[in-house]
Amino acid sequence: MTTHGPVMPVWSCGGCDLPWPCPTRKRELRAEYEDAPVSLALYLGAYLVQATEDMPWTPAGVLHCRFLGWTRAAYQPMPAVQQRCTATGPAEPSRAARDQPV
Repeated sequence: MTTHGPVMPVWSCGGCDLPWPCPTRKRELRAEYEDAPVSLALYLGAYLVQATEDMPWTPAGVLHCRFLGWTRAAYQPMPAVQQRCTATGPAEPSRAARDQPV
């Protein structure tokens, strides 16, 4: 049993007080779900839903990166151009979308 469980409703780690899931818990989850990436995504998705209810002021992209964004890299080879989950707020529309007539 890990001491790095979530402390709700603030979603900090019970073991190290970092935002949950903390780096230690991520390592544990990667090992626990090594052969079951879909199960890991479902497990964390359920926590994501709870976190959105507890922290409605937090942008959805930030919570997605925090709860699910890190899982993909653990199971897929890295592309030549690495995309990182860095959502901090609303994304700007692409240049092509801005330039199109309405």
